[in-house]
Amino acid sequence: MKLKKVLSALLTVAMVATLAACGGQTSAPAPTEAPDIESEAPATEAPAEETAAESTEAAPEASDVVYAEQKPLVGAEYGTDYTSLYDQFGKDVSIADVIEDEETGLAYIDRDGVRYELGLDFLTMAMVYNTAVPDGGYWETEDDVYATWWKLYIQRWNILLPEIPLYSNEYYDVYNAQIKGVEDHPTNPYWGPANALIDWSSEKEDNSIILGNTTELSGRLRASSFGVSSPGAGDLDVENLITGLETVSTTKEGGYEYNDTVVASHEDVINDDGTRTFTVTLKDDLVFSDGSPVTAKNYLVYTLLNAGPVGMQAGGTGNSGLTYVGYDAFHAYDGTNDGADVDGVTASKVFSGIRLLDDYTFSVTVGEDYANYFYAITYAGFSPQPLALWVGDADILDDGQGVYFTDDFYAKDGDSYVAAEQITNAVWDHTQDYPYSGPYMIESWDEADHSVVLTVNENFKGNYEGTKPQIEKVVYKRIISETQLADFTSGGVDVLSGITGGDETDEVIALVEDQPDKYVATHYSRAGYGKLGFRADLGPAQFASVRQAIAYCMDRATFAKDFTGGYGGVTDGPYYTGSWMYQAAVADGMLLNAYDTSVDKAIEVLEADGWVYDAEGNPYESGVRYKQIPADQMYDSDKTYASVDGAYKVTQVGDNYYMPLVLNWYGTSDNEFTDLLVTGFMNNDNITAAGFVVQQTVGDFNPMLDELTQGGYGVSYSGTPTYNCFNFATGFTSAAYDYSWNMTIDPSRYDDNSSYYIKDAADVYWLK
Repeated sequence: MKLKKVLSALLTVAMVATLAACGGQTSAPAPTEAPDIESEAPATEAPAEETAAESTEAAPEASDVVYAEQKPLVGAEYGTDYTSLYDQFGKDVSIADVIEDEETGLAYIDRDGVRYELGLDFLTMAMVYNTAVPDGGYWETEDDVYATWWKLYIQRWNILLPEIPLYSNEYYDVYNAQIKGVEDHPTNPYWGPANALIDWSSEKEDNSIILGNTTELSGRLRASSFGVSSPGAGDLDVENLITGLETVSTTKEGGYEYNDTVVASHEDVINDDGTRTFTVTLKDDLVFSDGSPVTAKNYLVYTLLNAGPVGMQAGGTGNSGLTYVGYDAFHAYDGTNDGADVDGVTASKVFSGIRLLDDYTFSVTVGEDYANYFYAITYAGFSPQPLALWVGDADILDDGQGVYFTDDFYAKDGDSYVAAEQITNAVWDHTQDYPYSGPYMIESWDEADHSVVLTVNENFKGNYEGTKPQIEKVVYKRIISETQLADFTSGGVDVLSGITGGDETDEVIALVEDQPDKYVATHYSRAGYGKLGFRADLGPAQFASVRQAIAYCMDRATFAKDFTGGYGGVTDGPYYTGSWMYQAAVADGMLLNAYDTSVDKAIEVLEADGWVYDAEGNPYESGVRYKQIPADQMYDSDKTYASVDGAYKVTQVGDNYYMPLVLNWYGTSDNEFTDLLVTGFMNNDNITAAGFVVQQTVGDFNPMLDELTQGGYGVSYSGTPTYNCFNFATGFTSAAYDYSWNMTIDPSRYDDNSSYYIKDAADVYWLK
C-alpha cells in the first residue's frame, strides 16, 4: 500500500520548544537536528508535482504562524479552565487537515488563525475515530488513513519517549516432528499454537498433541476473562480451543474479518441520528458439540448477562455492551425498577440497542460516539454460548423494542440473585453436561495438576477458513521453564513456544540441526519488547528531556544483544515490525530517532531544559543536577519528591523549587532483565557523567505494579508517590492497535486509563 504524504502545507520552522510537556511541566526538545529515519527502509520523496498538489493553500511563513499557548496545569480545573484539544476540535478534523513538519515529524492543525500541535491523546483518538477517507485526497481506503495517523503517533511517541524499549526478542517454537504442517502453517505473534494446530496433523499413535505453558491453568476455561483483569495465557488458549463459530474472526495476519463459515449475510448502516447498526444473519446449519442448534440467542446471552447487576454479582465487570445504544438504561435495571430514575438514568428491562430479529438474525446499534471506530467490525463480533449453562431456565426475548431476559433471570434468594451462582458455576464448568462451540471439547480436567484433556468436536463446522481439526486429542498442561527442554525431548510435551535468550535458543537450534528427523523449529520476531517504563508524572521522569537523556546515556543495541544472546534487537517505538501499519509507515518515510549513545547529547538536552543548577540554586558544576521550577508551577507531589534513601530531595530557595535529577527505580526480583539494568542503567558511567543518580528497590512483580499505579493493585503501596522508573515488558499481539483514552488528560479518566501516566501539554486546549 502506497501512502501519500500528510498534507495541506509544509513547515520549515524548528521544533517548538514547548513540545514535550508532561504532567503540566514544559520541557525543551531534543537538539534541532532532524531525527534519524528508520534504518529498515529509506524515506521516499514524493514527486515534485505530487508535493505541490497536496498543498490546498499556500503555507504561511514561519513568522506569520501563531502557535497555541502551552502552560502548566498546576491549579487549573478541567472543564472550566481547560479541556482536551480532541474534545474541542477532534471530531471535525480530517487527516487532510493535518500539517506534518517534515523535519521533525510533528503534526499540527490550524483553527481560527492558531496552529495547534497534536499531542498523544489527540493522535491516538484520531487514529481510530477519524479514519474516514477525505474527498479528493490521496488516501484510497480507511487503512491508508489509519496508517498515516499511526505514523504521526509513533513519531511523536518517539520524541516524548514515555518509555524506553531495550530489547525485542526473536522467538523460536520447537516441535516434535510427528506433528505435521507446522512449516506450512507456522505460528506468529498473532497466531499461537492453540490457533495454529487446527491446520496441523499428528502421526503419534493416539493422534494427539501435548501443549504446555509455564502459566498454570486456573480452571476458568469457559470464560477465562470473566471477573479477572488479566487472564492466564493457558486459560485463554483452552478457551480458544473450546469456543468457536464466532461471527467476526481474528485472522492469522492479525486482522478482523467476518467468518463466512458462520455468517450468511451482514449489513452495516449509518443511521440518520449518527448511530451505526450492524445486522448479522447466521447460517441455519450451525450446531453445538451435542448436535443442538446454534441460534441468534446463543450469540447474545453472554453480553446481556454481563451488562447488568446479576453478572456483576457473579464477579463480572458489568461493562459488556457498553458501546451499544441503551446500555445505560439496561445496566441500571435490577429486575424490579423498570422506568425508575437511577442516578439520572431511566432504568429499562429492555436493551434497546440489541435486537433479536428472528431465530438466526440479530442486530446491534452503537452510539454516535463510537460509530466511526476504525475497528467497528468488532461490534458485530459474538461467539455462541449454551443458554442453559449461563442462565438456567431463563430465556431471551424481543417484542420489537430490544432484547430482554425473562423475569426468572432476576429472581432473588434474599439479597442475592439466584442466577449469579449459575454464572459463577459456568465459568468453572469442565464437563460435557453443556455443549461446546469450538473445534474441541473438554474430556477431563485434573484438579490435582491442573491439566486438561480435550477431544475433537465432530460437529464443528470449521474455522473462518473452513478448516476442521485433524488432531483427535489435545493435552494441555503446565511446564516448568528450567526443565521444559528435558520434558520436550522425553516426549512429555510436543510443542515448546516462545523459546528465547542465547543459551536456550542455541540449545534448541542445535537439537533441531542434530536430529532433524525428530524435531522441527520455526521462529519469528516478538511483537513487543522489554522496557524501562516511567511514571511520567512524578519527579524528573515527567520531563521528556530526562527520558531522552536516559536513552542517550544507554547503549540500547548492546543491551539488547547481551540480554537476548544475539537473538533479538531493539525498536525505536511501540510497534511490531511485522505489522502492516509499520510497513506502511516506513514506506511513507517515518522519522524516528534511534537515540544513539552519546553522553554529550544527553547533557545537551538536559541543559536546554534547565537542568543547570545545584541544590542551592547555584550554577551546576558537578554531582547531581537540579532544575528550577517556580513555586506556582510545582505540584504538591513534586514538592516532597526525594530519593529513596532521603539523601536527595526537592529544595526551596525563595520563590523557586529545585528538583534533583534523581530516579527511584523499582526492579523485579529474580529477573535477569533487572540484573542487567544495574550495570546498563543504574551504574552506567554515562548516567553519572550526565548528572543523574539512580536508586534501586527490588521486589515482586505485583508490588511493583502497585507502586506504578499508586495503589491500583491494592498490594503494598506506601501511600507516598515514590517510584518513577520500572522495568517490565509490553506486547502488541492484539489484532486491534488501539490506545484511545490511554493518553487522556481528563482527570476523571486518567488514573484508570493511563498507559504511561503522561499528560502531553499539546493535548490541552485552554478555555480561558
